[in-house]
Amino acid sequence: MKTINPKEISTQQLHSYLLGSIAPRPIAFASTVDKVGNVNLSPFSFFNIFGSNPPILVFSPARRVRDNSTKHSLDNVREVPEVVINIVNYEMVEQMSLASTEYERGINEFVKSGLTEQPSIIVKPPRIKEAPAAFECKVLEVIPFGEEGGAANLVVCEVLLAHFKEEIFGENGQIDPFKLDAVARMGGDWYCRANGTALFEIAKPIRNKGIGVDNIPEEIKNSIVLTGNNLGRLGNIEKLPSKYEIEAYAKQATIQEMKHRFKNDKESFVFHLHEYAKEVLEGGDTLTAWKILLQEY
Repeated sequence: MKTINPKEISTQQLHSYLLGSIAPRPIAFASTVDKVGNVNLSPFSFFNIFGSNPPILVFSPARRVRDNSTKHSLDNVREVPEVVINIVNYEMVEQMSLASTEYERGINEFVKSGLTEQPSIIVKPPRIKEAPAAFECKVLEVIPFGEEGGAANLVVCEVLLAHFKEEIFGENGQIDPFKLDAVARMGGDWYCRANGTALFEIAKPIRNKGIGVDNIPEEIKNSIVLTGNNLGRLGNIEKLPSKYEIEAYAKQATIQEMKHRFKNDKESFVFHLHEYAKEVLEGGDTLTAWKILLQEY
């Protein structure tokens, strides 16, 4: 384990470690205007949602590490406390990256990136027409955390109006993550695309009161096959299958074949039983995985 005291290395080195490990980070593609109406568009990966009543978003145009300069977006929200936070998807990620270029003050990054300005309804900054979602916000507060390079400036925003493209919704009326096709920031030049095999589901524990890993039998908990993730899923079941259910499952052909093949080798039986349960568990059937794991030799 590499242990680091932030005060004992350079800010630049610490910055790279933090951004490389605290990832993926959602991106606030923020459009702002200055007091004379010049538009600025810039992405920030120090960003997230912090409440829904009222709806609060926070992003941080941190001071640049290399020269301690501030970003135009920060100057703008201090002059005009309004912002549109646009969400970035894969279709526009290259244009978003181009907009992060440090153009001179007064240069419109909408024009440079080829993205389309769409007038907002409540606030002065325009939103991005191509964005899958956009939030018109008023800036409640700007909280600085220092005057040195790398210092955060938290821009606390309240959402006044939210815009969502119809095509990102699924049949259930909720936003479909596959249709959203969002991207997130990693360290260095790396990004992450939230689509394909990168997306997976885990049932929320709040839907039930799981038994917990501590109540998993020791032989299963100490399995050389099952991973910590497997145990976490096994622990998220409200109760174990009944003795009747376990005995009924023992009649399955796969279980019968294992018992016959390893009738004189308990260690191999347990190993293959756990492998089979792992496959079923990762396929999403936790109850059946438990029925497999609780088979007696």
